[in-house]
Amino acid sequence: MKKLPIGIQTFSEIINENYVYVDKTQIAYNLINEFKYVFLSRPRRFGKSLFLDTLKEIFEGNKELFKGLYIYDKWNWEERYPVIKISWAGIFQTLDDLKKVAFSVLKYNQEALDIKCDDTTDPAGCFRDLIRKAYKKYKQKVVILVDEYDKPILDVIDNLEQAKINREFIKGLYTIIKDNDEFIKFTFLTGVSKFSKASIFSGLNMLADISLNKKYGNICGYTQVDLETVFADYLKDADMDKVREWYNGYNFLKDNVYNPFDILQFISNECVFDNYWFSTGTPTFLIKLIEKNKYFLPKLSNLVVDKKLLDSFDIENIDLEVILYQSGYLTIDKVIEKRRGGFEYKMKLPNKEVRQSLNDVIIDYLLKHTGQRNIYQDKLYDALCDVDFALMEESLKSIFASIPYNNYSNNFIQSYEGFYASIVYIYLQSLGLDIIGEDVTNKGRIDLTIFIEDKIYIVEFKVDAVKGEALKQLKEKNYAEKYLNKSSEIYLVGIEFDSKERNIVNFESEILKRET
Repeated sequence: MKKLPIGIQTFSEIINENYVYVDKTQIAYNLINEFKYVFLSRPRRFGKSLFLDTLKEIFEGNKELFKGLYIYDKWNWEERYPVIKISWAGIFQTLDDLKKVAFSVLKYNQEALDIKCDDTTDPAGCFRDLIRKAYKKYKQKVVILVDEYDKPILDVIDNLEQAKINREFIKGLYTIIKDNDEFIKFTFLTGVSKFSKASIFSGLNMLADISLNKKYGNICGYTQVDLETVFADYLKDADMDKVREWYNGYNFLKDNVYNPFDILQFISNECVFDNYWFSTGTPTFLIKLIEKNKYFLPKLSNLVVDKKLLDSFDIENIDLEVILYQSGYLTIDKVIEKRRGGFEYKMKLPNKEVRQSLNDVIIDYLLKHTGQRNIYQDKLYDALCDVDFALMEESLKSIFASIPYNNYSNNFIQSYEGFYASIVYIYLQSLGLDIIGEDVTNKGRIDLTIFIEDKIYIVEFKVDAVKGEALKQLKEKNYAEKYLNKSSEIYLVGIEFDSKERNIVNFESEILKRET
């Protein structure tokens, strides 16, 4: 069987060295013929760099690499275009660092095209020279490919002043593209984040953003069909339902797709399930934002946003939900057409890997439960599977009792219901369960609805309440009615906290059985 291209982003190496390749050349062909200036946002390790390198080989006319692929007999290989490829890799802690990297990238392109820039002091000036001289030398318009266009900003995102400096620098560099339109055949920029046009794209307002263009929804990632065809021999002994549960679920308005890195690592590790993609980058900055903004975490399981939110990112006004989506920790669940026109998007955590891993990181960072977390998780999971209310109460009390005292005085934890609900939620999500926070019924909002195996739990939280109020509300508002046709038994759980005790002071449960 062919080798697995783990970490390989060079198209020619994949083809020449007999690695597996999922054919994306039909998408590339359509893209080139439809647009001149294109922008694509996708999470890290989703195949952006490989797709960009594929475009490079197409424009350079390397026909033999594409034998057997869709584009082979459709592209005019006689026309070859000079390609400028910018890939940001390096350290960007100061403006000097960024300029050094920029000059290094431009030097590589000068050598590749056998051109020398006249301007050796200003990267933007050198970039301009490179475009015009390449056009003149090769008598063809220039192709510009920019990989990870936003990396110089994202690498210093927790340093606002430096992020602003880096943003202005690369904004000036990218403006050169617009100023040289007459010399350019095609431009393609990829990145993780989509910055607002006002902040970085004001000089590139002609860019077509295909990030949420349904036609190009599968431009990166592996589809279910890819797994069942290209990878069929590699996955013949795998539990495919479990593979789907663990790694599928990313959606960009076309098919649900898998992160390629996960699938390649899963196969390479003899089909052992693990958090391969997540472990390549810990989202510490996101966790700090959750802490700083006292974010109500159950909201993430029932989140609806408009397209404008998904399209915008601004370092002066960072929105946690935008970053979670653009970095791959949230994805689109379904599109909702509004009665007055326009669309909204219901979001979700894409799969079991992200649900477990993200919430594990939140638990360890915010609650300092690193050593005890697995014990609490195992007990809580057993309690839910076995409908053991005593063990459930014991497990939750242990979780809250073990939160370090200083966490209660750092302004993250206050006497508010949202905190207690958030802690229970992140523990349940870390078990990989299907959960709905703020679940809407015709009688009100359920705090948490939990689905595990064939069981449904409906949970209400109260802080400093009259004893018995939580369970009473569940029964009086008949929250269980929404789910009675889906399970023979519904488990009601009322949990009441005392802000002085900082723990559960009343835990009540009741089983509702569907009448037959």
